[in-house]
Amino acid sequence: MTPIMNVTDLEKKYGRLTAVDKVSFGIPEGICFGLLGPNGAGKTTTIEMMEGITDPTAGTIEFRGKPIDSTFRQKVGIQFQHTALPEFITVKETLEMFSAFYPNPRPMAELISLCSLDDILERDNQKLSGGQKQRMLLALAIVPNPEIVFLDEPTTGLDPQARRNFWDLIRGIKAQGTTVVLTTHYMDEAQLLCDQVAIMDHGRMLEIDTPDKLLHKHFNGAIVRLPGRELQTENLDKTMKELLAEGSDLTGLSIHKPDLEDLFIKLTGSTLRS
Repeated sequence: MTPIMNVTDLEKKYGRLTAVDKVSFGIPEGICFGLLGPNGAGKTTTIEMMEGITDPTAGTIEFRGKPIDSTFRQKVGIQFQHTALPEFITVKETLEMFSAFYPNPRPMAELISLCSLDDILERDNQKLSGGQKQRMLLALAIVPNPEIVFLDEPTTGLDPQARRNFWDLIRGIKAQGTTVVLTTHYMDEAQLLCDQVAIMDHGRMLEIDTPDKLLHKHFNGAIVRLPGRELQTENLDKTMKELLAEGSDLTGLSIHKPDLEDLFIKLTGSTLRS
């Protein structure tokens, strides 16, 4: 697939602190791309430079083969983690107001359908639940009919049902050909939604590939967990027999297929929220 964005030797320094250290990667068009990392890894700074919000210290960012410029802002949608909505106006009025900012906004009916807003159109922004607000913010991010949309931890704080509903919205947007760049603290979310994931730590890129390929690269077989002990095994039957033969206490034993959470901990030495 042809990259819609390319990042080459991207660097950001704040005095003596290097927040992003010569990061390079490409994002194929039409996929959901996940950028993951523990707090302080440099992912937010990387995203802000890609969005055109923060200037890099060094390196290049290209959109469709050309450096990003002022015209890029008409082609990108951004859902920030924290956004204040106008008070004392309805969802419908907010959509109409934001649509007026762009020369060729997405049709109102399409926005309402894609983001499932029919039931809250006449509701005041102040009275939206967490899930409803996120649906609203997603609609605002795609008002300009963007070719690429950045979603910064869009499901943080949502209940499980609201999270799953939001996943369906992301799939719907991607199905229309929009490239999605996602940051998230939920590994199940990343594994389910992302066609590719990039894992950063200490400002550097550790790994980038499809979730399946990364898991195959770093793990074989299963993970056997006992209180205070963890084993990775390619032959589960043999491992179980050895544990029994040595008289191990199997109380609390669990058998686990490696997932992105395991990979993240292996690469960074921490859980995602640390």
